[in-house]
Amino acid sequence: MDPYVVFKQLGVSLLLGLLVGLQREHVAKRVAGVRTFPLITVLGTLAALLAPTFGGWIVAAGLLAVVAVLTFPDLFKDGERREDPGTTTHAAALVMYGVGALLALGPTAMEAAIAVGGGVAVLLQFKPQLHGFVHRLGDRDVKAIMQFVLITCIILPVLPDATYGPLGVFNPFRTWLLVVLIVGISLGGYIAYKFLGRGAGILLGGCLGGAISSTATAVSYSRQARQAADGTRVAAIVIMIASAVVFVRVMLLIGVVGSEYLPVMAPPLAVLLVLSLAPALWAWRRVRHEPGGLPEPQNPTQLQSAMFFGAMYALVLLALAAAKEHFGQRGTEAMYLVAALSGLTDMDAITLSTVQMAAQDAFVAQSGWRLIVVAAMANLVFKAAVIGALGNRRLLAQAAAFFAIPFAGGALLLWFWPW
Repeated sequence: MDPYVVFKQLGVSLLLGLLVGLQREHVAKRVAGVRTFPLITVLGTLAALLAPTFGGWIVAAGLLAVVAVLTFPDLFKDGERREDPGTTTHAAALVMYGVGALLALGPTAMEAAIAVGGGVAVLLQFKPQLHGFVHRLGDRDVKAIMQFVLITCIILPVLPDATYGPLGVFNPFRTWLLVVLIVGISLGGYIAYKFLGRGAGILLGGCLGGAISSTATAVSYSRQARQAADGTRVAAIVIMIASAVVFVRVMLLIGVVGSEYLPVMAPPLAVLLVLSLAPALWAWRRVRHEPGGLPEPQNPTQLQSAMFFGAMYALVLLALAAAKEHFGQRGTEAMYLVAALSGLTDMDAITLSTVQMAAQDAFVAQSGWRLIVVAAMANLVFKAAVIGALGNRRLLAQAAAFFAIPFAGGALLLWFWPW
């Protein structure tokens, strides 16, 4: 029995149980919720894993045991229903029975059994925190999570893992897999905002804004500064912090999708991160006690947004490949133009496209970071234009002064950094 396979099966079982338990816990009071469903699901997996050794009857026995646990409290209740019928305790006991049996299968299964036993203990210990998390989620938040499940568990598995179209660069499965990655990062920032954003300080507000969308953050704070001019300095700092977090996000994407290229691409991007973050932190120290809660962000898991990013990524990848294929010696200049255009509103597509191209082109593998830097510079120009259109002149002046530092740094990197 492969330990990796066992861990994968149990992990998926736990996540699916958490998903259903979250939905049940959110909509109404019920016997089984965010803790009981994962335990029951894991019990089923354990029974199935044990069946080849002990016989298939153990699966049926486990099902009967679950039915008994869920129905006995109602059969023997007194006149008033108890607030907590003890279902979680009974389910945990059944799971630990399965864990004990799993330990008997030998050293290969022992690691999985230990992990499940420890997970049950943690799940039981953190009851207040888990219930508090679920109850603080609103309808929009649960909808965002379920939309992410749609994108990940329903759409992704049915897409073909093969290349199509001209130049053989479009792969539906891999394209949507990157959509899942981007939406997952944004969803993490969105959920963090729901618990921290409204009362977040300036620093945290900027970090969450960069995790969700730095461009959307620039739009929100520009409008906010126009309505309340006294918040202009705070808005400029939050926008700059969010713009700095973009480089962290870019390096994270490179590390996840193409870690072998990170040693080459990370150093110049780290320079831009420092040039963006240092002035923002210097200004933040002077106003750090002022409120800076992030405005309400948009749901990052909407199917329309996911499809737009997928289409944008595919178009950028195709444009880069076409530029390299059809322009010969001038292909590099055309690739820079594509990078600048794609970076105007979004850094994710050009980053992922560059990493994808790096696997096929030695030049991109060595100097692809230059495309990302060009896109970053274009993104700064676009955000400055957004601030100028939606904000006030004071905000534009402060943001432009901030943006000038990483913009100039990017130009110097392109000129002086070794090829």
